[in-house]
Amino acid sequence: MTQHVSPPRGGTDKAAAVEGPPAWRVRLGRADVRTLTLLGVLAALVLIGGITQPDAFLDTRNLQLVLTQASVIGVVTVGVTFVIISGGIDLSVGAIVALASVWATTVATQEFGFAGILFTAIVVGVGCGLVNGVLIAFGQMVPFIATLAMLASARGLALQITDGRTQVVTVPSVLDLAERDSYVLGIPPLVLVFAAVTVIGWLVLNRTTFGRRTVAVGGNAEAARLAGIDVRRQRLYLYLLSGLCCGIAAFLLVALAGSGQNTNGNLYELDAIAAAIIGGTLLTGGRGHILGSVLGVLIFTTITNIFALNNLQSDVQQIAKGAIIVAAVLVQRRTASTH
Repeated sequence: MTQHVSPPRGGTDKAAAVEGPPAWRVRLGRADVRTLTLLGVLAALVLIGGITQPDAFLDTRNLQLVLTQASVIGVVTVGVTFVIISGGIDLSVGAIVALASVWATTVATQEFGFAGILFTAIVVGVGCGLVNGVLIAFGQMVPFIATLAMLASARGLALQITDGRTQVVTVPSVLDLAERDSYVLGIPPLVLVFAAVTVIGWLVLNRTTFGRRTVAVGGNAEAARLAGIDVRRQRLYLYLLSGLCCGIAAFLLVALAGSGQNTNGNLYELDAIAAAIIGGTLLTGGRGHILGSVLGVLIFTTITNIFALNNLQSDVQQIAKGAIIVAAVLVQRRTASTH
């Protein structure tokens, strides 16, 4: 006669203990460490700025300036973060910002006023993103090559449109966005736009099917395809999103600078990618954080401001940025290994 032996009491609890904590708790722990680390770096920079130039750095107008300058590159970084999470790269964002800004500030465009400038900047940005997306998703081009070609083409077209000259904005309603009279509770309108883009980006990435598909494509494109995700269409949408962010950033830059130039957006691609990396986004795709990218932007913008106030050379500033990137990557790797 077969004898059935009941499992010992508490066996289920032991098995659960072996399995470890839930995945959501592990991810939350990593996010907390990453966010606290970035906040610590930002706090240290604020302390350094307050010690070296207390009157200038801690002045309300200077802090408003830092946030305003971070807004332009910050909007670009949100779009770049999505692209990198999907396993792609976009080297053309700075050139797209330049092209959108000069196209939106031509004499013919400014005749349509505020709406004409905003509409043109967004259409040009989305149009460039469409070209990138089609070449990469359906033309099977490597993202690095496709966006590098767009970088060269957009810069050349921007130079051709301006003929090397600065195009001054003459629409008062656009220029008023950068004036103190238009601040809302002491917050510049450009910062409010940046905040809105950040919140929407976070919600899309973390609370929608689009965000989950983006992470899935970056983690394993073939597995995502087998799961029923249209990988090519998803990649097309992501580059459209990046182009949209570039168009919005171009409009903000036009309002801030009061002009359109073919040199606008210079090295934005490097700053955006670097901000995303130190914010916890993997270059190989499959993982990324909008909040981390935003903190990365604020860190770099604060560094630039501190160096400018202390009359330090730009080459030293670039070295400091490089050191922060290396340190951030090492911290990420250590954090990942401990979990």
